[in-house]
Amino acid sequence: MASFLQRIFRRPDYQSDVTQFIEQLRTERPELEAQQRAGRAIWWDKNLDREAIAEWQEARVPQKAYVYGDDPRQRR
Repeated sequence: MASFLQRIFRRPDYQSDVTQFIEQLRTERPELEAQQRAGRAIWWDKNLDREAIAEWQEARVPQKAYVYGDDPRQRR
């Protein structure tokens, strides 16, 4: 029964406009995926120093709600 319904509602070889565009772009520019991977390696794929991050977070001083206002405790 399921195969009968699948045959009735199947849209033969349908591809959306977006899928067609991406496939066309990939065929016209085969180096595109390598460029994307290189860009990702530059900005995202990093080895993080967890100890340095922890030290930075511990040394962080909380910011006041309004940084430009006068602090009455520091008046001369």
